[in-house]
Formats: sequence, C-alpha cells, structure tokens
Amino acid sequence: MSDFDELLAILALNRVADDLFLGSHPSKNPSRTFGGQLMAQSFVAASRTLVRDLPPNALSVHFINGGDTSKDIEFRVVRLRDERRFANRRVDAVQGGTLLASAMISYLSGGRSLEHGIDPPEVAEPETLPPVTELLRGYEQTVPQFVHALRPIEWRYTNDPAWVMRDKGGRLPYNRVWVKAGGVLPDDPVLHTAAMVYSSDTTVLDSIITTHGLSWGYDRIFAATTNHSVWWHRPVNFGDWLLYSTSSPVAADSRGLGTGHFFDRSGRLVATVVQEGIVKYFPHSRR
Repeated sequence: MSDFDELLAILALNRVADDLFLGSHPSKNPSRTFGGQLMAQSFVAASRTLVRDLPPNALSVHFINGGDTSKDIEFRVVRLRDERRFANRRVDAVQGGTLLASAMISYLSGGRSLEHGIDPPEVAEPETLPPVTELLRGYEQTVPQFVHALRPIEWRYTNDPAWVMRDKGGRLPYNRVWVKAGGVLPDDPVLHTAAMVYSSDTTVLDSIITTHGLSWGYDRIFAATTNHSVWWHRPVNFGDWLLYSTSSPVAADSRGLGTGHFFDRSGRLVATVVQEGIVKYFPHSRR
C-alpha cells in the first residue's frame, strides 16, 4: 500500500461494539505511537457514534503514556451529551490496560452570526514549492527519522525546514507549510477532518527550536507532546491545500508552546491549534 492508503487503513477503525473501536498501526512508525495518529483515530471513533450529523467544534487531547507500535489500540467512547445542536464525547485510547491518551471532543451546529478572522501570511503558492522529499535530499544521515517516516500528507515548506535552516546557520520564529492529503479522500467529512488532525501534529513544535537556531538531527533535543487542542471554525476540505502557519509564543521550565492556524486557499481561517510539549535541549559539551 502507498503511505496514503496506510493512513486510510488506520482511520478505518474496527467497530467491536457500539462504543468500542479497535485501531491498528501503519508499517512505518516512530519508537512510540505517533500522536497525530492517536488523535485522528480518537476523532474518528467519537464521530462514528454521533446520532446526528453535527460538525466538530473542538478537540483536546492529553497524552498519558507512550504506545507500543506492535499492538492494536482500543478506543473507548463515552457519550456525554446528545442534543439537536450539541454533542460531546470522551475517547480513551487504551492498550493492554494502559491509558495512552484521553480526548474530549465537542460538536456544535451554531448557524450564522458575527464573523471575522485574521489574515494569512503572504507566502508562495504551493505549486511553486518543492515537495519535502527534495528538501530531505542530502540530509539522509542527519534526519533519518524524517526520511523513513510515513508520509501520507503532502508538505510544501514556504521557508527552509529546521534541518536546512540549521545547515545555513539561520533561525526563524515561525514555520509555514502547505499541507493536503497525499491521495484522493473519500467524500466523508470525518475523514477530511481526521487527516487534518493527523497533520496538525507535524511542524507545530518546530518553531520552539528554530527560534533558537536548532534542529532535530543536528542538536540533542528531546521532545514529547503533553497536550494538543484543535478548534474548527469552518468545514475542512483536505483534498485541497491548507496553509499551516505555526509559531511559539513561549518556552520555559523545559516546556514549549506551539500555536498554529490552518488557512484555506481563499485565506479563510479554518482551524486553530495549540500544542504543549516537553522540550529539553542538551548542548554538546565544549572541549
């Protein structure tokens, strides 16, 4: 299967009972279950239990333990609320009796009212930018975890990624990357949104280290996500490019915060992301 087909496969959860789902892993994995995978699968599990067709409003996930990529994950859904315009779900991701993550997901059909939004940054169009595979060429030994990672999402960086920036001796307080599904998604809003959730766990913490002129691979950095939240403002079409603009307002006490905004091609703000992670930097000792 292609990497994109593997993403569709892990999002096609096996429904064991009304509120219990089983999720698998893809063939390419980091040492622990990828957080974007856990979030996307949790979102799918919650959405498949809705009794009304309601759009998602917000998702907030707390990561508790690392997942074993050789084992399936249970997604246990708790129905907290079902009304005409509102629904709430809690999803616990459990593996072998160990809680990996707990997600709170809300759905809301609000209707029209006041509208405003921030403007997107001015960047090059995605068709004019190289795919991420070109940006990894020559860095196979530096960032092998990226070279060999599952890539079901197309990325087009509008700025140098961390490893290229570090090689040039630069630094940048933001990262801006175009993203979209790496294949044709079914006509299912749940899958479009889940794929966007999957992609939201990439690059969002990068600005913490690029602000300091550092990079994965070059520098000794440990990072682990502690919590991740998404707020949707408009429906997601992940078959077309979305600009994911991220920055880091603060890093302190070995923790860093990343914030991000997804804009569609017309410049409308589609979703807002906030992620916190433990980020520790171990400078190489000087001789």
